[in-house]
Amino acid sequence: MSALSVTPPKASAAKPLTGYRPFWAKRFGPAPFLPMSRQEMEQLGWDSCDIIIVTGDAYVDHPSFGMAVIGRTLEAQGFRVGIIAQPDWNSADAFKALGKPNLFFGVAAGNMDSMINRYTADRKIRSDDAYTPGGEGGKRPDRATLVYTQRCQEAFKDVPVIIGGIEASLRRIAHYDYWQDKVRRSVLVDSKADLLVYGNAERAIVEIAHRLARREPVEALTDIRGTAFMRRSDDPSADGWFELDSTEVDRPGRIDELISPYQEIKQETCETEPDAPKPITVHKTGRISMPPRERTVVRLPAYEQVKSDPVLYAHANRVLHLETNPGNARALVQRYDFNGIERDLWINPPPIPLSTPEMDHVFDLPYARSPHPSYADEHGSHDGATKIPAWEMIRFSVNIMRGCFGGCTFCSITEHEGRIIQSRSEDSVIREIEEMRDKVKGFTGIVSDLGGPTANMYRIGCKSPEIEAACRKPSCVYPGICPNLNTSHDPLIKMYRRARALPGVKKILIGSGLRYDLAVQSPEYVKELVTHHVGGYLKIAPEHTESGPLSKMMKPGIGTYDRFKQMFEAASAAAGKKQYLIPYFIAAHPGTSDEDMMNLAVWLKKNGFRADQVQTFYPSPMATATAMYHSGRNPLKGISRDESRGEKVDIVRGERRRRLHKAFLRYHDANNWPLLREALKAMGRADLIGNGKHHLIPTYQPATDGSYESARRKNSTVAKPAPTKTAAPRKGQVLTQHTGLPPRVHGGVRSAVARPGKPGKR
Repeated sequence: MSALSVTPPKASAAKPLTGYRPFWAKRFGPAPFLPMSRQEMEQLGWDSCDIIIVTGDAYVDHPSFGMAVIGRTLEAQGFRVGIIAQPDWNSADAFKALGKPNLFFGVAAGNMDSMINRYTADRKIRSDDAYTPGGEGGKRPDRATLVYTQRCQEAFKDVPVIIGGIEASLRRIAHYDYWQDKVRRSVLVDSKADLLVYGNAERAIVEIAHRLARREPVEALTDIRGTAFMRRSDDPSADGWFELDSTEVDRPGRIDELISPYQEIKQETCETEPDAPKPITVHKTGRISMPPRERTVVRLPAYEQVKSDPVLYAHANRVLHLETNPGNARALVQRYDFNGIERDLWINPPPIPLSTPEMDHVFDLPYARSPHPSYADEHGSHDGATKIPAWEMIRFSVNIMRGCFGGCTFCSITEHEGRIIQSRSEDSVIREIEEMRDKVKGFTGIVSDLGGPTANMYRIGCKSPEIEAACRKPSCVYPGICPNLNTSHDPLIKMYRRARALPGVKKILIGSGLRYDLAVQSPEYVKELVTHHVGGYLKIAPEHTESGPLSKMMKPGIGTYDRFKQMFEAASAAAGKKQYLIPYFIAAHPGTSDEDMMNLAVWLKKNGFRADQVQTFYPSPMATATAMYHSGRNPLKGISRDESRGEKVDIVRGERRRRLHKAFLRYHDANNWPLLREALKAMGRADLIGNGKHHLIPTYQPATDGSYESARRKNSTVAKPAPTKTAAPRKGQVLTQHTGLPPRVHGGVRSAVARPGKPGKR
């Protein structure tokens, strides 16, 4: 154990969500839908709203949509909550539609970061938006949190603005912005909002609402977990805090020898030697005396430093991720220079996770489970031209948990929902399925998903609360499954069986991502899943086959996938079913060499896979992989300017190299063969070019149209006119995504190997 390590105190018990005295407006009762107009407010008997939520998504009153969860949670506390969804941001008029809120505006960009929602991984504007009626694009601005906050402040200058949602969570600190290719300031600094709420916001937003209702000034709300705020550097309210420089947590420079805790140390500071060590107090037990973590703030490098120094940026990102466990996290502070005036961004420790009764309370609220009536078409339906794709996708699904302890470096779930799994009770899940069966129009007996961020982490967690509170590991399953992790799938199996036995329920599918390295720990779970809950295909995400990129992703090796595949196929055969795994892979992830992608392509061909959809690494704000992308360093192994100590990461930059990595994933597309031939020759692997079964690509080149059809067809490259003559398919050639799957017919674009006059198949 390090001389500087200490046993952290257990996180203080949080006040239950239901432990507050309801606000006086509770007498109005719940609304059928949270109002979006003055007319709806009048029908409810309201003269004003206490809180108005502004969101970049269409308002769907369903627990998978953030504005509905927060709105209904606040409504249950007795507050009158209105919704302004996808307002016209060109003026403040739309933000005045519900009048002046009595307490605050709550602003969120929506269920996705607005930049990721609007742009592809190649920085091209998407033509559609899954969270908008009819899938129409362009209904939200870039950096929606900033724009909406500005308009709220223009509408009513004296009303506090609280920002939240995933965009605020991922941008709560100085962060690398992929679209501008620079480090941007915290979204709280740029928006000039009064307070930022990050992570699961129910606990924080309920406390904020009640304290503002008691007439506390918003400037005084500096002690709420899961929030960030601005503070002057000379603010007396910061007195009593012990400030620890982040380099004491993780050194970006030289590594000093650790002090032995087993010996008495007496050191004096010499005034004539400013570099001499400072006094260190050692207890008789040998531990170095450290201040209480709840009164310690870790100072990160200032914004002006991290924006110009990639090494310090990677260091700050590493320290931020070290301080994310609610049981031991310390507050963080980062300085910003406002034309010579210094101010500090304070980020309080993460919120205490919701207990199972609290999760039940949130999900048992009276959701209408439908889009707002204002989105209905001329027939009063939401299934026609005004259909909201994101709602259609989760319409018949049930969320059973939150959080993920996988720690995948490219994923933002951990940064937003945390690593501790928050699970609902079985009874609460069953009640929701029954309500969906009885009340949701169009239910045919098929539950499309029973999951969450990960399908099979329900009620899985650390065996010891004390160990969980002290742990600072970024993942519970990498490089292997932690021995302290309870991997039992028994509660999930029991829920599956109870749910599929419900009258009126024909089948329950599992659509959430499956953590197969956990699943192999429970053969009974794999048998239950494969026998009853797979609709022919099961999507999983090995992401890669090579150890280089997998180590930067914190994903298990391909051997684990092989073990799961064997179990999956054996269970399918035992059930008398023909079912298939659909693996997903990432191209151009940090740490991926051209040879890694070549080896992946060889593996894909050997195993008969032909990827229809290709994922390219997308540097989302604050993710660890994004810090790798920006800095070229690996924050997982510590940061040092000494290259012999730290680890440099191969970064895939530039359009040509990113295109090459995508081309390896789609090795079967004739449009990619010229690029692949050139690359293979340059890599000294011309032996993979030929017309045999063991070759990756052929020597011949049919006429091609240069097109590529993405998963979102509207975002595909516009195809050139198809040639009149193309090569006939070779005997035995498979034109499907997976050997044995039925062919997929795509209209509009002819395959490079389709017969003349026949529609192409791919």
